[in-house]
Amino acid sequence: MNLHDARRRRRLSWEQAKRDLGYRDGDPLNLGRLCADRHVDEGRGERVALIHEDHEGQVRRYTFRDLMELSNGWARFLSDQASVCQLDRVCLFLDRTPELYAAFLGILKTGAIAEPLFPVFGEDALTARMLDSGAAAVITSRRHLGKLRRTRSRLPDLRTVVVVDAEPGGQGLRQGEMAFRMEDHRDARFSAAATHAESPSVLHYTSGTTGAPKGALHVHGSVFAQYLTSKVVLDIRDDDVYWCTADPGWVTGTSYGIIGPWSLGATQVVLDGGFSSERWYGTIERHRVSVWYTAPTAIRMLMKDGLDPVRRRDLSSLRHACSVGEPLNPEAVRWGREAFGLWFHDTFWQTETGAIVVTNLPGMPVKPGSMGRPFPAVEAAIVEPGTGVPIAEAGRVGLLAIRPPWPSLMRAYWNNTAAYYGKFLNGWYVSGDRASVDDDGYFWFCGRDDDVINTAGHLVGPFEVESALLEHPAVAESAAIGKPDPVSLEVVKAFVALRPGFEASEELELDIMNFVRKRLSPLAMPQEIAFVDRLPKTGSGKILRRMLRARELGQSAGDLSTMDGG
Repeated sequence: MNLHDARRRRRLSWEQAKRDLGYRDGDPLNLGRLCADRHVDEGRGERVALIHEDHEGQVRRYTFRDLMELSNGWARFLSDQASVCQLDRVCLFLDRTPELYAAFLGILKTGAIAEPLFPVFGEDALTARMLDSGAAAVITSRRHLGKLRRTRSRLPDLRTVVVVDAEPGGQGLRQGEMAFRMEDHRDARFSAAATHAESPSVLHYTSGTTGAPKGALHVHGSVFAQYLTSKVVLDIRDDDVYWCTADPGWVTGTSYGIIGPWSLGATQVVLDGGFSSERWYGTIERHRVSVWYTAPTAIRMLMKDGLDPVRRRDLSSLRHACSVGEPLNPEAVRWGREAFGLWFHDTFWQTETGAIVVTNLPGMPVKPGSMGRPFPAVEAAIVEPGTGVPIAEAGRVGLLAIRPPWPSLMRAYWNNTAAYYGKFLNGWYVSGDRASVDDDGYFWFCGRDDDVINTAGHLVGPFEVESALLEHPAVAESAAIGKPDPVSLEVVKAFVALRPGFEASEELELDIMNFVRKRLSPLAMPQEIAFVDRLPKTGSGKILRRMLRARELGQSAGDLSTMDGG
């Protein structure tokens, strides 16, 4: 029976993942072993696990046997020479090199907690996260070593810095710094720590909308959700070549760039290099990528370059495409259909949820602009702010909430118990995102709880305005915020980056305003448009509306450490 048959979907449960993975409640469970060694034990050791292409175009392939031996080498080195103990926090401050992926599994094999960090982080961002977590070790490269050296005096718990590409003999390294050449440390046998489903595994920091970064702590048992959603939502099959474009510094890059696909035994592509449509399409063509998981920002950037680059490539290997990170605009969904002959299937989840919770399943009719329906093993609802009481009325805006438990739900915010319990209300995990649900059970994103614009008593979602703006032929990127107004409380202000060939003018501003007015309503029409060269974004591609709002109001933007430095 097809996994996406309606009757089968109704029966999906996390227990299916446990059965598939041969797990019984109470058994030891270690993600590092499950994602590498298990495939060798089950006769899949020679299957390609990783196709890695670096910024110069050099391609290296690693089998699951390679992955097992390399991650074992990391685990033995960290345990025996770097003095890493169970539950120590070990940071990964690396570009998307093979060392990053093998080290992630190696850290988990020791029983320590992996703490991935964006390689674009500056000194203050590094310090905030490593100081809060009490990180004992960090794995990095010479490219990023200077930043770490300048933060070292502020990190009393940091014992060891491991440098993956140090000079031969460790020349130039300082006290507390160790050289490690991964290929010199292959190990066929390492007894992974006897961790269990509730043992801590990964610590991901998220900024949220305000305040200091918060560390969402996940456990080894998160794999049950990541495995099943990778199988069902991403539809990864044995013969697929899968590409997740996310950096492991973002939770997507670990949940669905490491754990999910490798728990399935899938072959995946990793591209270490900057964005360009030619490079991305070339990657799909060269490696015959069949399943593609990317971000709306990237899709809009591809849209900006038009259809000609698509038509110059053979992209016939693609059979399934999904997006993540922020809502996918209807225009981008329709463009994907025109460009690739595929629907982009939007997926909704958060750092805190650890895995997809609302989604457009393969074979399910896509409503462009909708985040889809709850994953079949998940109970989701729209609830009243303040009370957590579910809203029965279709179309009414409230807070999107998920009913605990599920395997990948965070178990804590590191050192912030109050913030953790603040995420739960009336028996629900409350996401902080405003949304509505229609008569068909499809969920529609409206905006972050503090992003929604209240104009004359009407709630206007910035995403809705941004989607309309993006349909204008002159608009490449857009963001909308609420600007204080003495009469209407707030009015919509838009920030727009133009496509090549268009220039800012009063005439264009009026044309765009009327364009939105016609598509939405006079209340949703921007009362002011600021033309900008680019919009501020996080490293994962989310537009920082709060930064735009803070600039508008002359206030502090809060934590900006996840901002894209490019």
